[in-house]
Amino acid sequence: MLDALSPQKTGIAAAQAPVRKILMQCRNAFWFAFALTFVIDLLSITPLLYMMNTMDRVLSSKSGVTLVSLTFIVIAFYVFWSALEWIRTRLMVRLSLRIDWDLAADVFDASFRRYVGRKNVNVHQLLSDLLALRQFFTGTPAIALMDAPFAVIFIFIGALFHPYLAIFAAASSALMLAVSYFTVKVTSPILKEAADANTEASRVAANSLRHAESTLALGMLGAVRNRWYDQHRHFLSNQVHASEATGLMGGMSGFLQKAMPSLQMCLGTFLAMEGLITGGMIMVASMLISKSVAPIQKLIGSWKDIIAARQAYERLNELLAEDQQRGKSMQLPAPQGRLEVKTAAAVPPGHDKAVLAEISFALTPGQVLAVVGPSAAGKSSLVKMLLGVWKPAQGSVRLDGVEISEWSHDEVGPLVGYVPQEIEFFDGTVAENIARLGEVDPAKVVQAAKLIGMHDSILTFPKGYDTPLGETGFALSGGQRQRIAIARAIYGMPKYVVMDEPNSNLDEVGENALITAVQALKDNGGTVIITTHRPRLVSIVDMMLVLKSGRQVAFGTAKDMLEAVRKLQVVPIAAYGASDEYNASDADSPPETPPPVAAAAVVGRTEDAA
Repeated sequence: MLDALSPQKTGIAAAQAPVRKILMQCRNAFWFAFALTFVIDLLSITPLLYMMNTMDRVLSSKSGVTLVSLTFIVIAFYVFWSALEWIRTRLMVRLSLRIDWDLAADVFDASFRRYVGRKNVNVHQLLSDLLALRQFFTGTPAIALMDAPFAVIFIFIGALFHPYLAIFAAASSALMLAVSYFTVKVTSPILKEAADANTEASRVAANSLRHAESTLALGMLGAVRNRWYDQHRHFLSNQVHASEATGLMGGMSGFLQKAMPSLQMCLGTFLAMEGLITGGMIMVASMLISKSVAPIQKLIGSWKDIIAARQAYERLNELLAEDQQRGKSMQLPAPQGRLEVKTAAAVPPGHDKAVLAEISFALTPGQVLAVVGPSAAGKSSLVKMLLGVWKPAQGSVRLDGVEISEWSHDEVGPLVGYVPQEIEFFDGTVAENIARLGEVDPAKVVQAAKLIGMHDSILTFPKGYDTPLGETGFALSGGQRQRIAIARAIYGMPKYVVMDEPNSNLDEVGENALITAVQALKDNGGTVIITTHRPRLVSIVDMMLVLKSGRQVAFGTAKDMLEAVRKLQVVPIAAYGASDEYNASDADSPPETPPPVAAAAVVGRTEDAA
């Protein structure tokens, strides 16, 4: 139904159009609804026949029995007519629900995956497209489309009265159709551009609200408002142009709607004067023209909604066609933490320049890796690649021999741990957030909270573990947020955990708790990867990876990295204070927690010297 109205080819093959597949599965139901529409349109001539017979037969015969009989017959037809309309409405509602049930979960998942991949994506728009498509099938637009072909019924009935009536009705319908076509031709591109501008304006507004506090504090409200208003003004401009064009075409169609019945009656009166039709046919002829152009009028009135549904259909097809390549794969055993990275390179989605290149290292279960390096070295990009959020542009990242970017996140996600730099919690309780919104296992929740030293603090919250978090939930300090995020990452003691600056907001007590948690993961045979700028965590790591400007400067055991620090004559250690210096030539061993930044600097200098 929607394919027939496409103003241009979508570029998606029929076999690759997931929404079209669903519609094709429902084609028998659509054909049944189409057949019902045909019968309903046939029944719509009932009042015309009733009027003609009462005027031509009842008035001339003055027979009350005939009048009562005709009235009872007409009432029976009206009951049947209403019943068919009710059945068609129920059928279309069920069809729309079937489409929603089959597509909703896939659209939700694909929207979020696209957002992670591209960022500049309006997830709300993609989700509302499904609603627009469902409402299209339950409302007037779908009925108008099915009604349109049956305008020919009333032209045929006019031909039974007299050929001139049929010719006039056909000409009127063709004229209305031409006006509709030019209305669509003129307004569709403008409406599409207006819809895109409105979508972009909504996205800008939504993103601005996420940074509302910073916007107000830094006096950026005016600049943010101007960015939003540029898009909003573009939307308004196109909306006005489309409305003006629609108004012009609507004026023409309105004139035709008013004039045609009168002209039809004029023609009918002339034919009656010539004795070619009866007097009752004159009234019926004036109504025939209304009936023949009514489907086209409905089409014009619903065209904006039809275009919106068509655009939603194309966007959903594009979204799901891109995402369907992920497919279902055989379930694999839970990961044990054996990681192998070979000459991997990372390119952010939507860009063409690599931010990481030639990264190669391997870890075995039970090892802890510290990824160190200066700012903008590529540590966070490496984290995304190690989690499979970014697919390597070249090379591979394999967890237990499986390319992690190809491993279904629905399967492997609950079995790994992750602490992001930017920590957000979902609407739900503390326990639900730690349990990742899944089924809450109280023992595992408390175990995770105790490992990171948050159990006693959580008990002091207003409702303990049942305290709500999220956008409107309980306000947490930066350290509390980070420690609860770590508890979420280590929930269930996963065998593979990646933490991006997990101690950036932790005090000394929090860092000690983090060290305890990492040690527990290590003792449990888990593989832990930590990016850090601070020295305390280095005391528990087995391996160190040094990054600089997106390149792997060095990789080896922590002992080897510290030996590199030793070879320097004097290495300043800012973490211990400006006056503290470590003289490698005067000591037998390095300090207990040497700074990874110093290690990075040393390796860089050693390479330069080489």
